[in-house]
Amino acid sequence: MLGLIVDNLSILAFLSTALIVIFQFPADIVFERMFPGTALGVLLGNLAYTVMARRLAARTGRDDVTAMPLGLDAPTSIAMPLVVLGPAYQGYLHAGMAPHDAGIATWQLGMAGLVVMGVLKFVLSFPGDTVQRWVPRAGLLGSIAGIALMLMGFLPLVEIMKVPVVGLAGLGVVLYALVAHGPMPGRMPGVLVAFVVGVALYYGLGPAGLLGTGYQPPVAWQWQPALPWPSLGFVAGLPATVPYLPLLLPFGLLMVVGGINVSESARAAGDDYRTRDILLVEALATLVAGICGGVAQTTPYIGQPAYKGMGAGSGYTLVTGLLVGIGGALGVLSGLVQWLPLCVLAPILVYVAMSISTQAFQATPQRHWPAVVVAFFPAIARLLTIKLSDPALVPPAHFAELYASAAHGLPDLAVVTMLGNGFIITSMLWASLVVAMIDGRPRRAAAIALLGSLLTAFGVIHSAQLAGGVYLPWALTGDLRALVHPFTLAYVVLALVLAGLSFVPAPPKGSRLP
Repeated sequence: MLGLIVDNLSILAFLSTALIVIFQFPADIVFERMFPGTALGVLLGNLAYTVMARRLAARTGRDDVTAMPLGLDAPTSIAMPLVVLGPAYQGYLHAGMAPHDAGIATWQLGMAGLVVMGVLKFVLSFPGDTVQRWVPRAGLLGSIAGIALMLMGFLPLVEIMKVPVVGLAGLGVVLYALVAHGPMPGRMPGVLVAFVVGVALYYGLGPAGLLGTGYQPPVAWQWQPALPWPSLGFVAGLPATVPYLPLLLPFGLLMVVGGINVSESARAAGDDYRTRDILLVEALATLVAGICGGVAQTTPYIGQPAYKGMGAGSGYTLVTGLLVGIGGALGVLSGLVQWLPLCVLAPILVYVAMSISTQAFQATPQRHWPAVVVAFFPAIARLLTIKLSDPALVPPAHFAELYASAAHGLPDLAVVTMLGNGFIITSMLWASLVVAMIDGRPRRAAAIALLGSLLTAFGVIHSAQLAGGVYLPWALTGDLRALVHPFTLAYVVLALVLAGLSFVPAPPKGSRLP
């Protein structure tokens, strides 16, 4: 139970810190509008999974049924503030909006994005198994591992090293306890020990000046109760979601596939939940959270067999849902995340990123591992784009000037940005293409390359706009056309080459390829 609560708390803390500290987002909108609805999704999902577990126990006559754990999805919840909400807020400010108005518009965009993902997950809940067969496992897991490794692992690692005395000690405890399985004092959970060590170091050494500028005195506890009421604010935000659909739609698709995987995992552990029911709960919890102001989607966690091994039943999900949901409404969660510095929470996120990345290889056939690695590259480009577009590093005017200078070939900055735009779909596409090659299906790989050309032409992937928006290819002019056409043509040429190679006869079995 503690692990499930801490996971959700860590994600909420990163979401709020990323928005407030990195993008100077209004804190009151985060804590009083975003948090309650987001926490409500966790409450409703866990309550539903608790009921499902008790019904399964009653139907089978077993008393060892373990509920499916549900919480905020870490990769997408961390990516949302970094690649959607934060950049959108800065864009509204640059357009002349006042900070509070820009914050409200961004919140409505976040609500609308969550509703879009919820609707997609609801629709895909019915043909979910079919959807899973469309994209090979290397593409699905490789793309989410790329998000985890770059956005959920590396960026929190930077936060750890900003206050290394605290962060590195906490990371060491997490790795020793959860990776090396070392014993903890009093058999306490490793996450709790890492928290205690981190908080003690931060508030013990910070006031003495031993942490330098990394220490910030604690803010006064702000009691900010806010009930998650339904709102039509998401309707106003729907038009603003269009440029971000290449990110939002894959987020929803990944959670559907993840729900299928965790259902299979629970079934293998002895709890035969109906996959469609698991997916529908996940979809409806996300949808209700978005309508009530939430900005981070829920998902069933992969750790159900682990909780079952520890003797958990259905009570732990009930308690987690109540604590997170009621805590979000009463303002307790917002108070906690303001007292827990990011350098204390970040080690947990780094560990989760490591676990997700490791699983991408463990759950994928070894011959497909190169495809998993290929899926990481677009996420690396997205990480570079986030940093290179930071006004603190590159002035906006200079960045735009570099980006548009396509007179003598494609400039490095333009290439990095285009590789990062639509990176989740690009990762799926590239990994699927490599899997088709490895499996000896060059014509299928050629078809995937043609799909890549089509998606590039409309900006779904490799968008030439800084914000990653989609567009009509015939409406492009000037520098944008000079950037888009080479990428589009490249996929067509690749498809032709692969189609030609498909006519080369395979060597006799047992012979060695050159």
